[in-house]
Amino acid sequence: MAKKQVNSKFMKPMKISDELAEVVGKGPMPRTEVTKKLWAYIKKHKRQDPENKRNIIPDEKLSKVFGGKRAINMFDMTKKVNKHLS
Repeated sequence: MAKKQVNSKFMKPMKISDELAEVVGKGPMPRTEVTKKLWAYIKKHKRQDPENKRNIIPDEKLSKVFGGKRAINMFDMTKKVNKHLS
């Protein structure tokens, strides 16, 4: 039986920008962990649009990461977050 291969790119610890660190904490950490902590922050601070849960309404900290105060689709969120990882 073949051993399941883990996508090492997702598990590789990444450096986190200062803006993103305000939301998820200091890095480095894997992308998967960043995403998990980002969603925990969004839910804790009730940043999901109640009408459409796929949209995130940024607060001051999230707007630094997402690049504005405008609501962002959760699929676009990944693109914005990637700019804060190196």
